[in-house]
Amino acid sequence: MSRYQKRIAIVGCGYWGKNLVRNFHDLNSIGTICDKNLQYLDELGRIYPDIKREVDFERVLADKEIQGVVIATPAAMHYSMVKQAIEADKDVFVEKPLSLEVGEGEELVELAAEKRKILMVGHLLEYHPAMLKLKDMVSSGELGRIEYIYSSRLNLGKFRTEENILWSFAPHDISVILMLLDEMPLQVSVHGGQYLNHDITDVTVTAMSFKGGTKAHIFVSWLHPYKEQRLIIIGSTKMAVFDNGVPVDKLVVYENCVEWRGNVPVPGRKESRVIGFDTEEPLKLECRHFLETVATRNPPRTGGNRALAVLRVLDACQQSLQSEGIIVPVRDHRYFVHPTSIVEKPVTIGKRTRIWHFSHVMPDAVIGENCNIGQNVYIAGNVRIGNNVKIQNNVSVFEGVVLEDDVFCGPSCVFTNIKIPRSRRSQKGVYVKTLVKCGATIGANATIICGNTIGKHALVGAGAVVTKDVPDYAMVLGNPAEIVGWVCECGTRLDIGSGKISCFDCGNEYFGQELEGKLRIERAMLISPDY
Repeated sequence: MSRYQKRIAIVGCGYWGKNLVRNFHDLNSIGTICDKNLQYLDELGRIYPDIKREVDFERVLADKEIQGVVIATPAAMHYSMVKQAIEADKDVFVEKPLSLEVGEGEELVELAAEKRKILMVGHLLEYHPAMLKLKDMVSSGELGRIEYIYSSRLNLGKFRTEENILWSFAPHDISVILMLLDEMPLQVSVHGGQYLNHDITDVTVTAMSFKGGTKAHIFVSWLHPYKEQRLIIIGSTKMAVFDNGVPVDKLVVYENCVEWRGNVPVPGRKESRVIGFDTEEPLKLECRHFLETVATRNPPRTGGNRALAVLRVLDACQQSLQSEGIIVPVRDHRYFVHPTSIVEKPVTIGKRTRIWHFSHVMPDAVIGENCNIGQNVYIAGNVRIGNNVKIQNNVSVFEGVVLEDDVFCGPSCVFTNIKIPRSRRSQKGVYVKTLVKCGATIGANATIICGNTIGKHALVGAGAVVTKDVPDYAMVLGNPAEIVGWVCECGTRLDIGSGKISCFDCGNEYFGQELEGKLRIERAMLISPDY
């Protein structure tokens, strides 16, 4: 332990944090405890007078002696505090969930990898000796083929306002089910109820389906008259029950099975068997594991990627809960697809891209990062879409169309890809290319005839019909579309004069020049870093 004595800071010393303080103190590793609540600090100071107390998180991060930070603050604060800690060159152990947003969780995992910092998430059940014993039994095939898992986590305890019961209780059960089965669910469905607070769900029942055929249910509630934490695994040959609410015999295996006599299933009841396991406190094992990873630099058992898997399942569960129990597929990717939309593989879709209701993305399409694809959008195969592109409702982007970065496509605008369409004559594969360059805007109901290029930061007005190339920064209106003016990169119309042109809104400067009898606008210099 000498390598990390007094080099850990605990941030958040309340309801759960005090247990972390106790365990890390027993492991002789705490240098500082931090909380804005002075009462918490005073109470712990009387118990552990040798520990430094601090109310300022920034000062903890500035302490060069602190190597690792343990964060046990409300879930809504996890993302920002973990990010600050990693950027301050600290290893991090954060209580579940890693974040309340999948995109934020992905950012934290990438940041930790970039900075070569340990990022561990407190999925406690994965360190429980009984769960490790169960994992061995499942992996060895002792229970046979796993048919069904049921988990309940019920209590009349602390009610939270920053997250609902799904995000507060269910991460424990989701993480251990994923650990036991070693696979992600294909889809989830969640029903819940709001009884104490109309904005916060108090009770949820989650159904999960896995590729191997296993089904699982998770029942969580903080409106139960007594505490219950139970996990039941139904195998084809044996059944196992973990009951954390009983003082002894917490893990029991039943030799019960279903026997088929003729075509009739008959329960076969046999003797039960208590399974022994190490009784060391799971939280102590989890804390020790973090210290070991800090010392050895080996990946933690519940590292960022494992936590992201739980976060993606939770995200799908939340979508289902908000949609009154609709079945939501769980996709192990870093973008969002609404359950009513279809994305056919293989496709390439960048991080933080959102694809909304009733849209359809065909195979071999490429969509960049941070795009927003609206409702009822069709994206054909081989289409190329850059980063930060916004496509509004009811737009079809046909094969042959290329949208560069920062393009905006207004509602119901139209792209064509065939010069002379005929129903009786197939022209599949003979598509004419249309290029929309970086930063261009296409207004609502505009039509872009194929074979043309929309220039950088150009603006095509609503309802315009583009039949020829549009120069950079040009504003075009009408049918056929004609140049009626020029626009800045920020979208403001430019006041055309001789020589240099300045945008009165953002300050960007341009030069106007006449080439072959036509006026052209070129960017002079970058004044504003916002555009």
